[in-house]
Amino acid sequence: MRLAMALFNDPELSSLGLWMFLSVGAVSLFGIFIPLVSWIESRRKEREAFYKAETMRRLAESSGEGAKMALDMLNAENRLGRLKSREGLKVGGLINIGVGAGLIVFLRSLIGTGGPYLCGLIPLLIGVAMLVYVYALAGPVE
Repeated sequence: MRLAMALFNDPELSSLGLWMFLSVGAVSLFGIFIPLVSWIESRRKEREAFYKAETMRRLAESSGEGAKMALDMLNAENRLGRLKSREGLKVGGLINIGVGAGLIVFLRSLIGTGGPYLCGLIPLLIGVAMLVYVYALAGPVE
């Protein structure tokens, strides 16, 4: 405690104390917390995949009706995954269009004349491209 108080009270060493505090925080975050959370998440996904495969195996082995049910369940999961990704693209496209339009208005009012406000066209056109893909180019979801 005395060392910490000496580091924070001494004007010459106060930046050292702040540096030590921030470095311990950074090591804790990037060296311990993030790898731990990603390891826990990968274990959870692995468990889910194992239970899902085990359930499919048992359904397929049970009878002819069970195999049909397992295939229907796989098809339904694939369909839901495609619908989720399509909805994500729709939301992402709308957000990009909003960001682009807001950026155009903000830069136009901030700078006035000149062309820097046209930088807002980049996210706007990315959003338009995402929506064009979802509505025109992507195959239908069965």
